[in-house]
Amino acid sequence: MNISSGGDFEQIFGYSRAVRVGEHIHVSGTTAREPFRSGDAYEQASAVLSIIETALREAGSSLAAVVRTVTYVTDIKDAELVARAHREAFGDVLPAATMVEVTALLDPKMKVEIEAYAIEK
Repeated sequence: MNISSGGDFEQIFGYSRAVRVGEHIHVSGTTAREPFRSGDAYEQASAVLSIIETALREAGSSLAAVVRTVTYVTDIKDAELVARAHREAFGDVLPAATMVEVTALLDPKMKVEIEAYAIEK
């Protein structure tokens, strides 16, 4: 099952926001859309996690089933802001998580991109 969020880059690059294969759900790297793309790293991360949550719901799942996230930030100084949004979204779920700094994302306004992997039992 492929899930689209209707984001601009999905058609340009030819990918799905999320793909469900059996119990496994893979959510593509996700960035904030306007107007959130102009916000700080916390606002962007919160918007990203909301898009991820919507994709998971469409796949018949939820944030509670997430087992791993990978977060890319363009400035590691934003780690605390992004971590706060992540903590608020996942609460006691506590997925395995990685955060790395990258040189740039597709749009210079993008500060954060997050991938998620879920297993729905």
